[in-house]
Amino acid sequence: MNQFIYRVIVYLLSFILSLYGLSALDFNRFLKKNKVTEAQVLYFLLALALAYLVGSLLMSIIYFFNI
Repeated sequence: MNQFIYRVIVYLLSFILSLYGLSALDFNRFLKKNKVTEAQVLYFLLALALAYLVGSLLMSIIYFFNI
C-alpha cells in the first residue's frame, strides 16, 4: 500500500512540475488561430506524457537505490 501511495505522489508532483515547465514555452507560435480547445488538449497531453516519463525515471531511481 505504501508503494502505491509513493507512486501516486511521485506522479502527481511530476505532473505539477511538467505543467510548470511547459508554461515557459510560447505555444502561440506553433498553433493555429481560434483553436483554443485543441491547444488546451495538446498542452494537457504533453504535460501528462512528460509527467509519466519523469515519474517513471524517478520511480526507477527510487527502486534501484532502494530508497
